[in-house]
Amino acid sequence: MTYIHSRSLSVLALTAALAAPLAPVLAQDTAPAPDTATGSEEGAPPEAQDATPAEPAPEAPTATDEDVPAASGGDSAPSTEADSVPPADEGSASPTEEESAAPAEEDPGDDPAAPTEEGAAAAEESVAPTEDATTAPTDEGAATAEEQTADPADDSAAPEAAEAPGNEAAPYAAVTPADVGSDWPFWGGDEAAQRYSPLDQITPENVAGLERAWVYHTGDLPSGAAEGKYSPENTPLKVGDDLLMCTAMNILVSVDARTGEENWRYDPEVPAEAIPYGATCRGVSVWTDPAKAEGDACRTRVIEGTIDARLIAVDAATGEPCAEFGEAGNVDLWEGIGDKVPGWYAVTAPPAIVRGVVVTGAQVKDGQAEDAPSGVIRGYDARSGALVWAWDLAAPDEMRNGPPEGETYTRGTPNMWTTATGDEELGMVYLPLGNSSVDYWGSNRSEVENDYATSLVALDATTGEERWKFQTVRHDVWDYDLGSQASLLDYQGQKAILLASKQGDVYILNRETGEPLTPVGEVTDLPESPVEPDYVADSQPVSEWFDIRKPDLTEKDMWGFTPIDQLWCRIRFRQARYDGYLTPPGEDWYIQYPGYNGGNDWGSVAIDPERNLMIMNYNDVPNFNRLVPRETADAEGWKPINETGNGGGAGAEGAGDPQAGAPYAIQVNAGWQSELTGMPCTRPPYGGITAVDLETGEQVWDTPIGTARRNGPFGIPSMLPVKIGTPNNGGSVVTKGGLIFIGAATDNLFRAIDLQTGETLWSDVLDQGGQANPITYEVDGEQYVVIGPGGHHFMHTPVGDALVAYKLPSGS
Repeated sequence: MTYIHSRSLSVLALTAALAAPLAPVLAQDTAPAPDTATGSEEGAPPEAQDATPAEPAPEAPTATDEDVPAASGGDSAPSTEADSVPPADEGSASPTEEESAAPAEEDPGDDPAAPTEEGAAAAEESVAPTEDATTAPTDEGAATAEEQTADPADDSAAPEAAEAPGNEAAPYAAVTPADVGSDWPFWGGDEAAQRYSPLDQITPENVAGLERAWVYHTGDLPSGAAEGKYSPENTPLKVGDDLLMCTAMNILVSVDARTGEENWRYDPEVPAEAIPYGATCRGVSVWTDPAKAEGDACRTRVIEGTIDARLIAVDAATGEPCAEFGEAGNVDLWEGIGDKVPGWYAVTAPPAIVRGVVVTGAQVKDGQAEDAPSGVIRGYDARSGALVWAWDLAAPDEMRNGPPEGETYTRGTPNMWTTATGDEELGMVYLPLGNSSVDYWGSNRSEVENDYATSLVALDATTGEERWKFQTVRHDVWDYDLGSQASLLDYQGQKAILLASKQGDVYILNRETGEPLTPVGEVTDLPESPVEPDYVADSQPVSEWFDIRKPDLTEKDMWGFTPIDQLWCRIRFRQARYDGYLTPPGEDWYIQYPGYNGGNDWGSVAIDPERNLMIMNYNDVPNFNRLVPRETADAEGWKPINETGNGGGAGAEGAGDPQAGAPYAIQVNAGWQSELTGMPCTRPPYGGITAVDLETGEQVWDTPIGTARRNGPFGIPSMLPVKIGTPNNGGSVVTKGGLIFIGAATDNLFRAIDLQTGETLWSDVLDQGGQANPITYEVDGEQYVVIGPGGHHFMHTPVGDALVAYKLPSGS
C-alpha cells in the first residue's frame, strides 16, 4: 500500500517472548468463542440478592510489575481529509415550540409542558435560572449537580422554550457543569470527559502507602440464565456525600462515599433474557431540576439506560422513582423500534444530558440480520421523560418527532453503543457511531449508511439537527466501531474534541465545525476484496498527528507456548490470506490486524490539561476470520436472534453470527487463539499504555501493561509476574498529583503508574477483573480512589460485585 503525506512517528516494536503468555481475549464488549454456532435457551429474571454490607478492608497485598525493557521504533500511518459538514449556523440553534414541547411519541398522553401534581407547584413559580438565582461551585471544586448555574452571557444559553414563564419543557437554559475535584459528577470525570482530577494528595512519593479503606458488595451476581454473561464495566459517580452507580443488571445503588455503607437501592427487575453480549451498565448520569427547590422530590435525579431498553429516573437522595418521568419513572425505548426481541436492543452506556435533554443511543447486537433495530439517537426531557427529538440518520426530518403511526425508525442503521459527550456551552452532543448491523458485508448497505457508519457526528442537543460529521473508516467491513468517548479540550486556542479509534488513530477536530486541527492523510493502494471488489474503498483516512498501529505481521511474529504450538500458528499464518492493514473479508480464513479490539476502546483516553499529555491504553492483537457462505451457515443452523431467542448470548461478537440478509455469515476468532492451547498465535505484548505530548503528537513513553501471572496454556495461570502486556478493557484516571490509576489488564492488578515515566509504582491484587474505569474524589480532606472490579466473562477474568476504595492512612 502507498502512504500519502505521511510522517514518521515513534511506535513500539513487539516485546520478545519472555514468559508464559496469556489466554484471555478481547471484546469490544466481546470476546472469542469456539468455532460453533450459538444455541438458544430461555432467559429468566435473576433472583433478588441481599447486598453484603461494606466491610473495613485489611491492608491488601500488593504486587509490582517486573519491569521488562521495551524497544521502540517503527513508522506511523498517514491520514485523510475530514468528511465534515459545516454547521447550519453560528452557535446553537434554538428550537421552535413545536420541536421542543411536542408531545412524546413514546407516551402520547404525556404533556411535557404540564408537570405532574408533584412538580406542578414548583413548575408554576419557575422561570429559566439566572445568575442571581443559583449557586456557583465552591472553591474546593466540590460543586454538585445541585449547584449548577446559568450563564446569562451566552446568547445560546437561553433557548426559546426556556424563556417563557410556564413553559417547562426541555431544552432548558444552559447551566455551568459541575466541577471535578471533590466530586466525580460525570462518567468521564467532568463534562469534557478528560478523566483528570485536580486532587494531589496522593503522589508518586507516597502512593506506596495506599491501602484499602472499605469494600462494598452490591449483591448482584450471575445466576441461572445469567450465568457466564456478566461484564459489569461500571464506573460510579460521586456527588456530594454519595457514590451513585448501577450494577450489571441495572440495579441503582447509592453508598456513602466515606464509609461505603449503602444508602438506598432501586431494582428495576431487568430479566436475564434481556442480556445482549453481556450484562453491562457502564454508569449513570445526574440532572438537577431548575424548577425544584432544595428538599423537593427528584430535585436531583439519577438517570440510567437499561439492557431491556428503558430510561429510568430516581431521586438521588432516596432512590424512589421520579413519578413525573415517563410512567412511574420509566420511559420505554422500544417505542418506534419494532417488535420487541430481548437482547437485540439494549442500553449499556450512561446518557449525555445537555440543557435538560437526555440523549441516548443503544447497542444493537451485531451480526444478526440486516433487518435489525434502528440506530436512532433520541433526546428526552429530563423532567417529564417526553420525547424532545429523534435523529434517524436515514430520515432526520421525517422522524424528528418519532415515526408515523404504524412505522418504525429506519431499520439496520449504524448505532451508538458507547458513550456520547455533551457540550453545555455550545448546546451540542457528540456521537461516536458504530457500523451497520451486518459488519462484514457492505454491498447491500444504503448510501446513507455508507455516509455515516464509523463516524463522529455532532448534533444540536436542543433540536436534534446535525451540525457536522467526521468519518474514520469508509465502507467499514472490519467492525471498527468508534468505541471511545470523545474528549473536549482547548487546542491551540480553539474549542476542540479529541477522538481515538480502534485502528489506533487519534484525531483532534474543531468541535464547532468538525474541521481537523491536526493533519489527516490518506492511505491508498489497499488490498482488494475477493468478494466485494466494487464496494471496498480504494483509500482510507489515517491520522498524521498520532497513531499507535504497529508494523504488519510476519511469519516470524507467530508465537506459541511450545514449539508445536508455534509451528501450528505459522502453518495457519501461511494458509490465511493476509495483505497487511485493512485486509478485507473473504471466504478463506484471513487475518485482520488490528482486530476489532485493537487500539483504544470504550475505556477511552485521559487528558492532563496542565502537563498537556494524553494517556491512552490500547490493545495490539489480530482477529482470524472468514466469511461463511449462506448455505453453509444455514446448514449449521446459524439463525438470527429474532428467530431463535436470546439463549446463545455469551459468545464473542462475530463467533457464528448469521448476518441474515447478506450472502455470508461471519466466523471470528477474536484475539486469534491457537486451537491447540488457547494461547494467542502472535507474540506479546498484547496491550500497552502510552503518554503522548498534545502539542506535538509525539510519544513521551510507551510500555506494556499487564503481567503473565493469571495467564497460561489451557487457561492455567502461570503465576509469572513478568510484564508482557495483556489484553485490556477499561480506561484510566489521571491526577494532578502525577499518577495514573488503571485496572483494565487481565492480570487482576489495580495499578498506580508514574505519569512522567510510565513506571508502575504500586499495585493491588483484586479478586475480580479490573475491566472498569476508576474514579478519584475527596471526603473530609482525604483523597479516595475507587474501582468497581466486576470482571469480564469475555476476557476470562473473574466476575464479582465489589466496589473497592483506597486512601492513604489517616494522618499520613
